[in-house]
Amino acid sequence: MIFLFTARHFKAHDSLKQFAEAEIQRPFRFFDGIIKAEVILSYDKPVGSIKNAEVIFHAVNNHTFKAKESTNDFKKSIESAVHKIETQIKKFKDKLNSHNGHKGFKLIKSIEPEDAEMANDI
Repeated sequence: MIFLFTARHFKAHDSLKQFAEAEIQRPFRFFDGIIKAEVILSYDKPVGSIKNAEVIFHAVNNHTFKAKESTNDFKKSIESAVHKIETQIKKFKDKLNSHNGHKGFKLIKSIEPEDAEMANDI
C-alpha cells in the first residue's frame, strides 16, 4: 500500500506522521483491497484555529473513499476521518454482499472463448 502524507502550510512533526500512518491501518480489518491512502492536514489560522484532516483511500476497481473532519486537534481530526471511512467501507461491503438483485454490486466474469461459441449456438 502507498501512503502519502501532506501538511499544508506547515511542517508536521514526525510523531504526527507516525500517528496518521498507524491510524490508516484500521480500515484494513474490513477491506483489504486498499491500494493507496492519503492524509492531508491543514489549518485555518496559525494560532488557536481549527485543524482540518482529509483522508482519502483509493481501492481496487477505482473506488475512492473520502472523509474530511475539523476539530481543535490534528489527532482527533484524523481519528474521526478514519472512523468515517470505516463506515463507508462497511456500507460498501454490505452492498457487495447484498443479495437483493440489482441493488448490490456484482463482479462480471469474462466469457471464455469456449463459452462464447456455446452462447452463439443458443
